[in-house]
Amino acid sequence: MKKGVFSVLLLVAIVLVACGQNNKPKNLYDFKVTDIDGNQFNMAQFKGKKVMIVNVASKCGFTPQYEQLQELYSEYKDKGLVIVGFPANNFKGQEPGSNQEIKEFCTLNYGVTFPMMEKISVAGDDQAPIYKWLTKKSENGKIDQEVTWNFQKFLIDEKGNLVDVVMPKESPKSEVILNWLAKN
Repeated sequence: MKKGVFSVLLLVAIVLVACGQNNKPKNLYDFKVTDIDGNQFNMAQFKGKKVMIVNVASKCGFTPQYEQLQELYSEYKDKGLVIVGFPANNFKGQEPGSNQEIKEFCTLNYGVTFPMMEKISVAGDDQAPIYKWLTKKSENGKIDQEVTWNFQKFLIDEKGNLVDVVMPKESPKSEVILNWLAKN
């Protein structure tokens, strides 16, 4: 093989390897997840919207936050806010139900109309890829913040970038969240 051809092939191989190692998600729009009904859900449909991602649970002391999340969604959805719930059973078994049971609970008890995804793991060795992105600065470029409990809120801007994390105890209608919503 001629030296020039070998050099070109080597360069192509290096570029392919480098590209393959840099294919981790860059923003929210790179993710496809599964909704609570088992359908594929492309997060890219939220381009241009502010997105709040919340890990939720039905048997938690913070479960009444569903009411405020729904109120916030109803008030701001026409102004570009989307709230996305990810049920998770990572903390003391506080979300033991099936996807169907979770959906029924949320609908009957809190009238939830914001998008709900299938139950996932938000922490630990089996952490879902979207939560790896949300919790690791090496993935999201902004913040290292593990999920500490149910109802932790991740705030994402209109370009799909993580901008802040609001801890579980804080209300969905906290000053931090309302100020974030007021920013253009």
